[in-house]
Amino acid sequence: MKKWLLFLACLLLIPSVVSAFTPEKQVTVIVAYKSGSGTDTGARLLTRFAQKYVGQPLIIENLPGGYGKIGWSELARSKPDGYTLGFINLPTFTTFTTQTNTSFTVDSIVPIANHLSETCVIVVKADSPWRTLDDLVKACKQKSNYRCATNGNKASNHTAAQLLATTAKFKYRAVHFGGTADQLLALRQGEVQFSCAKVADIATLVSGPKPELRVLGVFAGERLSDFPNVPTLKELGFYPYWYGSARALVAPKGTPKEIIAFYEEAFRKTMEDPECIAVHKKAGLTIDFKNSADLNKLIQEQLIFCRDVIAKLF
Repeated sequence: MKKWLLFLACLLLIPSVVSAFTPEKQVTVIVAYKSGSGTDTGARLLTRFAQKYVGQPLIIENLPGGYGKIGWSELARSKPDGYTLGFINLPTFTTFTTQTNTSFTVDSIVPIANHLSETCVIVVKADSPWRTLDDLVKACKQKSNYRCATNGNKASNHTAAQLLATTAKFKYRAVHFGGTADQLLALRQGEVQFSCAKVADIATLVSGPKPELRVLGVFAGERLSDFPNVPTLKELGFYPYWYGSARALVAPKGTPKEIIAFYEEAFRKTMEDPECIAVHKKAGLTIDFKNSADLNKLIQEQLIFCRDVIAKLF
């Protein structure tokens, strides 16, 4: 009996092999676009508040280039130890995974949580002669070589332009830039005639006493509360469905389930933090938390959308 009790006591002294993950040093968060981009702005807001729930600093590492491919390739190659996370943009990420020259696939990452879902809009300069989307479409049909700035070849905003042009039946010239910040700068400088971007990207450019841009249309089934006077493409007889971009947190392939579970819960708490919500709202960002399982479903849906819809646009 004494030997048995001694054995039990020894077992209690042995540390558990399986333990919950808690980061013990700073965490790198890869953003595949330059500082100041829409993705970068949202990522910095979120990670600032997430430190409280993660328990360690989250450091943004901007790896722009290749319209996102450089950053996402590095993320896919990273060690799956819980100290490197990253943001992906849908459908841009899934669009690239369907291409033969891409070094990553949807299986290269593990979903953690969705952060934002943003509606796409069509914009022109504030002093543009086109005051309505019908005006722009008519002009494009007459000239057929007007230029549209995009955030990259076959990236999300290029896809939006294609959805508009295909359903409105006009031709245009796409001018590709390394990200949304650069494409909108080109529009503001008059290098192109129009562009497509997400609401958060243009929020500060369409407001204030001297707005730089004007919104002509939104890719949604119903008008947006932020732009109640701007018609949807569906109203005008063009692309009839919602289109936009999701920005989500993922980890490299092979990251253990307990690590994913830790970050999923930490980011859930972050996105439910009243102060975090208020700061996002002030920045024109609407939080749309989805857990790991729901984000995985969204990624699979976007993969189908890329293969069945986007592939036919180019």
